[in-house]
Amino acid sequence: MLQIRPYPTRVAIVGVGNVGATFAYALLLSGLAVEIVLIDVDRARAEGEAMDLNHAVPFARPTRVWAGDYADCAGAAVTVVAAGANQRPGESRLDLLQRNAAIFRQVVPAVTGHNPDGILLIATNPVDVLTYASLQLSGLPKERVIGSGTILDTARFRHLLSQHFGIDSRSVHAYIIGEHGDSEVPVWSLANIAGMRLADFCAAQGLAFQRAAMDEIFRQTRDAAYEIIRRKGATYYAVAAGLLRIVEAILRDQGTVLSVSSLVEGYYGIRDVCLSLPTVVDRRGLAQVLRLPLSDDEVARLRRSADVLKGIIGHLREGEA
Repeated sequence: MLQIRPYPTRVAIVGVGNVGATFAYALLLSGLAVEIVLIDVDRARAEGEAMDLNHAVPFARPTRVWAGDYADCAGAAVTVVAAGANQRPGESRLDLLQRNAAIFRQVVPAVTGHNPDGILLIATNPVDVLTYASLQLSGLPKERVIGSGTILDTARFRHLLSQHFGIDSRSVHAYIIGEHGDSEVPVWSLANIAGMRLADFCAAQGLAFQRAAMDEIFRQTRDAAYEIIRRKGATYYAVAAGLLRIVEAILRDQGTVLSVSSLVEGYYGIRDVCLSLPTVVDRRGLAQVLRLPLSDDEVARLRRSADVLKGIIGHLREGEA
């Protein structure tokens, strides 16, 4: 059983490249954690980031920030794993697999060896496969191994829909499910504004509902990372904000529905794979995966996405043999 720890609330971050460091900065400004420990194979990089963050403390809230070792994961409510190689221009997330799987074989046992009671939040790509690998490597219950999954894709989807319809993105409700990657699935059948499906919203407001425009919005959602990487080399602001939202839901026991990646067991016949579905996240980690009334086409696409990931997991197992 997960032990509820007294304050101070500690969050450990393994890997302080662009994503890890940006998340640490967002976490510091949020005031959610009293202690933030940074761990990186490049100790000097971790020390430099800790120094820089400490200089921001007078502008934020009292927080202890330091460069530590895996032993400092002990007592952390959440350990965010952002360690790994960066996605190169033109490289798919799944192409990263073998490089980052080797890193995880070192990182995950080191974290859980010092903190068997905490929650693991995986941010490194390919996130679904590495979430599955982390579950196997850690020996933790499935409720306490979470991948950032399609939380970023869902945000991109809502942003683009909001631009198209001229509505605040916080008032647009739509999900991307499945793989965080090329086989991801837009849940058009449930997307809504003010409780109205998009076609109904358009009809009620005297707007034209354009299927081609919706298809282009999904294309831009799916391909956004490639476009950002081509322009600036990496994505990190939005994913760091997504990680912060997950950590907030955990630390504040909010019961928030987020599209995170976790082990799927018997969802429309899908088993033994990690992928993203709307999930209630609270202090326990994963409280409940919500069963969506998907259309037949969405079910078929979700199953294909699961098959893609299962194929990659199979390659990962072959590489370990």
